[in-house]
Amino acid sequence: MDSREAERDAVLRALAPVVDGIAATFGPVCEVVLHDYRQPERSVVAVAGSVTGRTVGGAMSEIGMRVLASGDDARDELNYLTRTGTGKLVKSSTMVLRDSTGAVFGALCVNVDVTEVDRVRGLLAALAGTAGGPEQAPVTTFGDDIDSVVDALLDDHLRRQDQTWAGLDRTRRLALFRGLDARGVFAVRRAVEQVAGRLGISRASAYHYLSQARATAPGGTRTHDTSEGAHP
Repeated sequence: MDSREAERDAVLRALAPVVDGIAATFGPVCEVVLHDYRQPERSVVAVAGSVTGRTVGGAMSEIGMRVLASGDDARDELNYLTRTGTGKLVKSSTMVLRDSTGAVFGALCVNVDVTEVDRVRGLLAALAGTAGGPEQAPVTTFGDDIDSVVDALLDDHLRRQDQTWAGLDRTRRLALFRGLDARGVFAVRRAVEQVAGRLGISRASAYHYLSQARATAPGGTRTHDTSEGAHP
């Protein structure tokens, strides 16, 4: 093991008790998750609390994929709202972990279930005559299975296109692959094969679309490659 990997391991070990401390401070509405992005399919190395149902050895969420796709340009995302698939309203913060060279290798995530707080807020607003529309927080897929996260992202892209893969022209097919790439899907090992299977196309075709999508990205840029999942 080189010195940089040893340093990263030491940081994760040092943060493990912090995970428990933060969760204990905020009580049962709080969940704290420590991620090691060197292993995206099982990135959860410590967890305390149960808001999203994560367990040690579980996969990163689509939020983690987005951070992973940003590579060393990733920034902390603080106090954002999402909804789980079961309808919980969750306030979250994702703080990236860097080694001494500035390279991103993980994240510390805090999730607070504010569902009941939001209901009380709505009740008070209704009583005061100032009620507005419900909070439009995006639904985020959380789960220990990376395949379910990839599937959810693919389904979301197809749903927004309001088409099946067969109904998309070449431009929209490239846009779909470009969108998935921007959200970090192809940083996950075997994701290209999984997407190909879901779309009913060959592995070679999927790699071709991904290559073309990256080559035609605005400004000629491409997403950050972080794992063997981005290569044949």
